[in-house]
Amino acid sequence: MSTFLLFAATVLIWGTTWIAIAAQVGAVPLLQSIFLRFALAGLVMLAGLALMGRLRRPAQWRFVVVQALCLFSFNFIGLYNAAALIPSGLVSVVFSLASIFNAVNARIFFGERITARTIAAGAIGAAGLGLLFKDDLGGAASLETLRGIGWAAFGTMMFSLGNMASRRNGQLGVTPVTANAWGMGIGALVLLALIGGTGQGLVWPEGARYWGALAYLALIGSVVGFTTYLLLVARIGSARAGYATVVFPVVALMLSTLYEGFHWTPAAIAGLGLTLIGNVVMFARR
Repeated sequence: MSTFLLFAATVLIWGTTWIAIAAQVGAVPLLQSIFLRFALAGLVMLAGLALMGRLRRPAQWRFVVVQALCLFSFNFIGLYNAAALIPSGLVSVVFSLASIFNAVNARIFFGERITARTIAAGAIGAAGLGLLFKDDLGGAASLETLRGIGWAAFGTMMFSLGNMASRRNGQLGVTPVTANAWGMGIGALVLLALIGGTGQGLVWPEGARYWGALAYLALIGSVVGFTTYLLLVARIGSARAGYATVVFPVVALMLSTLYEGFHWTPAAIAGLGLTLIGNVVMFARR
C-alpha cells in the first residue's frame, strides 16, 4: 500500500472513531468498554495471522509489552475518561498535539534534536487549545473541562510513548502487525486485571448502538487503524506520521457538531485554526 493510502486510511478511520467512543461512554464501566474493544481486536488479529500462517512470536518481548501498556491500555483509559467529560471532537483536538509529544519523546529516547520550529509549533498549538476551550473554562463546568483536558493530555502522552516503543520494536525486527496482535492481547489482559482489581463486575452491554460502536472500534479503529498508522510510522517516522493527527480533528469535530451538538463560537473556530496551524508549522517545508 502506498504512503498516501496509509495516511488517508489513518485519517478517515481515526477521524470517525471519536464519535464511536462517545457512543460507548455511560453504557458500561469505561474499563470494560476498553477491555471488550481490545479483547475482540486481539482475538481477530491473532486468529487471522494464525490462519494465514503468519503468526510469529516477537524476537524481543520487552517493548511489545511497553507498547501494549501505552497504546492498548493507558492511552485509552485517558481518552475514554476525557470523552465522558468533554465532547469527543475536542478530545481529538487535544490528541492532535501528539506530533509535538512525539518530537519531545524522540529527543528523550532517540536523541533527535528539538528545533525552534517544534517550540513554535507547540506554542501556537497551546494557544489554539486555550481559545478552543475558552468558553468552557469560564463557566461553572470549568473543573470538569479541566479534568477532561487532563485525561486527554494523559492519553496523548501514553500514545506518544507507545509510538516510541513501536519504533524500538521496528529496530529490533518486530513488525507492526506482530507487535499489534500480541500487544492488543496483552493490553486486554492488563485491562481485565484492572477491572478485577477495582472490584468491578462485568456488565453485559445492551443495545445495537453500543455493539455497533464496539465492532467498529475493535475491527476498523483498532485492527485496521493501528496497523495503517504504525506501518506509516515504520515507513516515514513517528514525527511525520503524527501529521495524520492534524487532519482528523476536523472530521471528528464535524461529527461532534452533528451528533453531540458541539457549538461553534468565534473563539472555537480561531482555536481550531491555531491548533491546526501549529501542527502545519511542525511539518511544513521551508
